[in-house]
Amino acid sequence: MKAIVIEEAGGPETLKLKEVPTPKVKPGWSLVRVKGFGINHSEIYTRKGESPTVKFPRILGIECVGEVADTTDAQRLPVGQKVASIMGGMGREFDGGYAEYALLPNKQIYPVNTNLSWAELAAIPETYFTAYGSLKNAHIEAAKNLLVRGATSGVGSAAIKLTKAMNPSAKIFGSTRHEEKFDKLKAIGCDEPVLDKDGQVQTDEHFDTIVELVGPATLNDSLAHLNQFGYCCMTGGLGDQWTVPNFSAFVIPNGACLTVFESGKASSDDAFNDMLNIIETHHIDVKPTKTFDLAHTGDAQAALEASDSFGKMVVLP
Repeated sequence: MKAIVIEEAGGPETLKLKEVPTPKVKPGWSLVRVKGFGINHSEIYTRKGESPTVKFPRILGIECVGEVADTTDAQRLPVGQKVASIMGGMGREFDGGYAEYALLPNKQIYPVNTNLSWAELAAIPETYFTAYGSLKNAHIEAAKNLLVRGATSGVGSAAIKLTKAMNPSAKIFGSTRHEEKFDKLKAIGCDEPVLDKDGQVQTDEHFDTIVELVGPATLNDSLAHLNQFGYCCMTGGLGDQWTVPNFSAFVIPNGACLTVFESGKASSDDAFNDMLNIIETHHIDVKPTKTFDLAHTGDAQAALEASDSFGKMVVLP
């Protein structure tokens, strides 16, 4: 099979298209014929050598969609079943989705029933499930307003679109460091784009719900804009910072909740298909910003890294 193999840390050019043996099934694992996968910031960090537990050579990719090609669970995962998979060690502890085939643990292969195209479905797993889980953890259904911190990212865009379906009355604010992206945010349903400048969101507004995708770099500022009894869900690390120095729990407003969401620990067949049902019932536009073929996976990562990046990049092998 063809796969994108990385043998040493570096730039996008380290992602090499190679011919490698197609994996064979083993107990508890099944083989997925990959039809598409999204590009994620965590994969870029790994490519740069910023994931110390990942050993090279490795096939990256923390998500994929496709069809079961060979199975060890014919009842739940029959050959030909349309599936999605996210996290759980993909592309880190074992080879991931940047390939024509992926050998994956049955417990993290989720059967899906959908009429979406492969490009649309490939844009969903990690991005939309992370947004969906973050919004659920942050009680979006009860919120009068929402701030998405890092709104122009794939997860940020997904959070805006999902909120329109899950709580149409909520006023949505979305932050970005680039004022020229305001119109794009409005086009996907953001009511009030706000500028993120030097780690501070440029608004006096306070929020019932905050989805924090920039991460520890802006967490304290986000908490300063959280309402009493509000919810802040820290999910991303777009700010490339992983700890909050000298963090004090007393910065959390009275009665408010600071929580997190990790897709790999919350996935299930039902949860994933509940999210898909919302997407299809409400006709949410999940088309990726741009698609690439397998040979140009490095270009897809470079596009995501670019300062004018917006939304989701997808590869169709």
